Amino acid sequence: MNDDELIRYSRQMILPDWGAEGQLALRAATALVIGAGGLGSPAAMYLAAAGIGRLVIVDDDAVELANLQRQILHRSADVGRPKVESARRELEALNPEIHVDSRALHVDEGNLDELVSGADVVLDGSDNFATRYAVNAACVAAGKPLVTGSVIRWEGQITVIRPGAGSPCYACLFPPDATEEAEPCAQAGIVAPLPGVIGAMQALEAMKILGGVGETLEGRLLGFDARIARWAERRYTKDPACSVCG
Repeated sequence: MNDDELIRYSRQMILPDWGAEGQLALRAATALVIGAGGLGSPAAMYLAAAGIGRLVIVDDDAVELANLQRQILHRSADVGRPKVESARRELEALNPEIHVDSRALHVDEGNLDELVSGADVVLDGSDNFATRYAVNAACVAAGKPLVTGSVIRWEGQITVIRPGAGSPCYACLFPPDATEEAEPCAQAGIVAPLPGVIGAMQALEAMKILGGVGETLEGRLLGFDARIARWAERRYTKDPACSVCG
């Protein structure tokens, strides 16, 4: 690390269970962030600030005025422009020491294998079950850790899937034949700071995975109800009949 990096990350490196070893592990890692929206924005910003070596951020949408209430990577002048352009600009401005690879892609089964294979950890900030299932399947196939989150109205949730460690996957938690697509934010609504809470947690879980620190949310779904400021944990186990990891 150069002198600027040593100063930039000094408050993190003095942590006894992180130190230079954890910082160098983070610096050598690649994180794939699916979506530059409500969850992807804070997740990517905290990983960039913390010193992730390479950040790949994927989104095929353009910035809309209604996004700006919660998608903090984007500015009013970005309305109409690709989200990945403003995302890259903001992330590089926040930390010029990292490499940002922004891709204006629609994530699907055709490109997920290539995207996931090059990552050390995947953060899913997508807003629909189809994409979440596809990302989960790609991570299970590649043995890559996945940090997945979701938010709607006043509620959010987050969990960690670690296929290489034999943990239950997203399809174990939410079997595809038992889920119904949730209303989009445009119809259901969402309170502005909520994605920041869950997105920051996604970045934190990713750092713990990369640095080998603490206990992750593997096998645990952590839910947050912002209306009553209460967290609730639900444990789940591997489904032997799971169509993805069983």
